[in-house]
Amino acid sequence: MKLDLVEIFKKRTRHPFRPRASDIISGLFPNFEAFATPGESLICGKCTYQEKQLYVIAQQKPKPDDLKTADDLKKINYGMLTSDDHSFILSVLKRTRNSDPEHTYIFCIIDTYGADISMYSAQRFQAFFIAHLIREFLTIPVRTVSLILGEGGSGGALAIQVTDIRGQMDDALYATAPPESMASIVFRDPNRIQDALSVLKPTAKELKVLGVIDRIVPSPQNVTDTEGFTRNIDQFLSKALKDLSHSRIKKLIKKRETKAKRYGLYKKTGPFHDIKRYIEKPLKAFRKPPPDIKIVTHHTPIEVADNYGELQQKDSDAEFVECGAGRGGSNRRKGCGQLIPLKRFLENYNVCPECGFSYTLDASGWIDCLADPGTFHELYRNLTVDQLLEEESITNYYRDFLAKQEGRSQFKECLVVGSARIHRFRVVMAISEFYFCGGSMGVVFGEKFRRAVDYAIQENIPFVSLCCSGGARLYEGIAALMQMVKTIESVNRLKRHGLLYISILADPSTGGAIASYAALGDVIIAEPGALVIFAGPRVMAARGFEVQEEKVRSDSLHNYSKEIYKNLDYYHNIRGIQEIATRREMKFTVAKYLDLYCRVKPKVRKIPKKKKKAKAASMI
Repeated sequence: MKLDLVEIFKKRTRHPFRPRASDIISGLFPNFEAFATPGESLICGKCTYQEKQLYVIAQQKPKPDDLKTADDLKKINYGMLTSDDHSFILSVLKRTRNSDPEHTYIFCIIDTYGADISMYSAQRFQAFFIAHLIREFLTIPVRTVSLILGEGGSGGALAIQVTDIRGQMDDALYATAPPESMASIVFRDPNRIQDALSVLKPTAKELKVLGVIDRIVPSPQNVTDTEGFTRNIDQFLSKALKDLSHSRIKKLIKKRETKAKRYGLYKKTGPFHDIKRYIEKPLKAFRKPPPDIKIVTHHTPIEVADNYGELQQKDSDAEFVECGAGRGGSNRRKGCGQLIPLKRFLENYNVCPECGFSYTLDASGWIDCLADPGTFHELYRNLTVDQLLEEESITNYYRDFLAKQEGRSQFKECLVVGSARIHRFRVVMAISEFYFCGGSMGVVFGEKFRRAVDYAIQENIPFVSLCCSGGARLYEGIAALMQMVKTIESVNRLKRHGLLYISILADPSTGGAIASYAALGDVIIAEPGALVIFAGPRVMAARGFEVQEEKVRSDSLHNYSKEIYKNLDYYHNIRGIQEIATRREMKFTVAKYLDLYCRVKPKVRKIPKKKKKAKAASMI
């Protein structure tokens, strides 16, 4: 009898007695040498398999026997990897780099709800760890294989899934977010799992078509048949290793890059569609107040001053903003409540000049804040979802959502890219537009970022990104999640060409954006009070996690970044947030790093063609 997707999810993918990673490892690798890992949710070790040295990295969901006591049941992050676990995996990958690359392989087993979103991990730069792991798997000179055993959830799964050959059990599900979370966020109803699954497209067949996985591994009819699972996985792994042994590692690394570039491109792609590179005229952005605040108009020309002893003249019909108030005017919980002239508010980049309370700044505001006047030339302004996704991939839910964004922003997508000058230094900029779909990462976001990086490499100039995002665009399903890989691959190419990459974190910097490109800057600067976290406070609270928001704001994380240098073995190449700068000081702060880069960047001396030929002849 054929089961529908919800039944597969409930009766097979999350069956309590479905084999776990440890069961598969015990059946496949009798000589497995386990490493002492930080927690119960991570299994790491090495073994000999088909005369090859195999490193195994596996996520482990709890078994029913693991949940017997009240303390066991309190572990709401059981089955999710913490920052400690991710640090340990980076150490294992570093170890494999020192092994014989021709006889060393990595096998990852994925089965998790997602990454740990507790305050413990959030304070220790969990999102940064995910970004660095994806980057490591894209570049590591070792042959790699991964398998979605049961459930692949969000960035927690993606952190160890970007391999040379990627398999998935035919009854496993791999999604941008757990279905119940997707239903809660998108439909505001956790019971609409069927609708959530239809948008997520998490099945092996769907993901193979999208290029997210390469091979589908059959599951036995009995979901508790450990021997049947082990036998089928053995066949998959054996063939994968054999196939990989015929490819050189350099070629495999190139294939990883090619796969990453293709994520989210399902139609109308290729050189022909890249011909129109940018708008020749500078962008003339019209600064508007944020769409979610209330503008107060005063009709009386005279008002009583604060000291009650003087009368002050007011412009008739002048517009003001009440500091901290939203559109309703009654929901002010922060800010000083003072009335600020709208013009002064906009000139101060949406920051109250009295108390420093700030509203989220849109892309045009950030362009005004960072770029020299009249120097920003926008790239790829007209790229939209319809040009990249097939018609059937854009659901009615998604179209309704996009329709609601009309009028909230002057831009057509949530990433604005272009060339500009910052205190005369020429750069390429990628600026999030929070007021279009919450700055969410989708296929257009990833493709525009990729093209902007290509342009920076072509022009040999630094790259500046500004992150202001609510996370991945769930309406696009797994395609949105894979933009994390795409943007990380783009950053890798920037670094390979020796170009400076400055990452600015605005409020908020969350989800897939902070767990990908935004965490990989050579220099990372944040504005004061910016929320910097993988899963937002609302999602954390909904899942039962304690929330201490002040600890994951930029000021606190910047202070914690000083501790990184005392524990480099734990943080590896992660350095946290280097500097905090207000919006008024941001342009100068970025310029000083651009200046330093230009001063120390080695000048490439071009060799004349005749000399090149003579040099080549002398080497023969």
